[in-house]
Amino acid sequence: MLYVVTGPPAAGKSSWIEAHAIAADIVIDLDRITSALTGPGAAAWCQHPLHLRVAHRARFAAIDEALQHLDRLDVYLIHSQPSPKALAKYRRHQARIVVVDPGEQIVMARIEAMRAPEMRRVATRWYRARRGRTPEAMPHASRRW
Repeated sequence: MLYVVTGPPAAGKSSWIEAHAIAADIVIDLDRITSALTGPGAAAWCQHPLHLRVAHRARFAAIDEALQHLDRLDVYLIHSQPSPKALAKYRRHQARIVVVDPGEQIVMARIEAMRAPEMRRVATRWYRARRGRTPEAMPHASRRW
């Protein structure tokens, strides 16, 4: 099964996966990939453009490979704001779309406390894109599973 976990920055997407995935599953998370590719002491949410470029390439390769093995294991993919084209691709693989959203106020407070200030822009863009749309899945509060 493919689980595509969406939501704004600091919503609890990684925490949702930690609560649902098992050790044998594949987890594709850009933050984890970037962290694995950066040197000791790098920030937990490294946003350096060159690190992100390399991490994005690794993520695309991981997605393509993991999709070939859905009959043998579960794949958890964090994709904060998938495009219509990406959603169509995921749906062709019978993905379960999970929206993790504890609410804009909570997200902004978490960003203030734990993330780089530019993540406020990303969260604002995520909420603007969602306004007036029918959600792909019922939202999940990050700590109320």
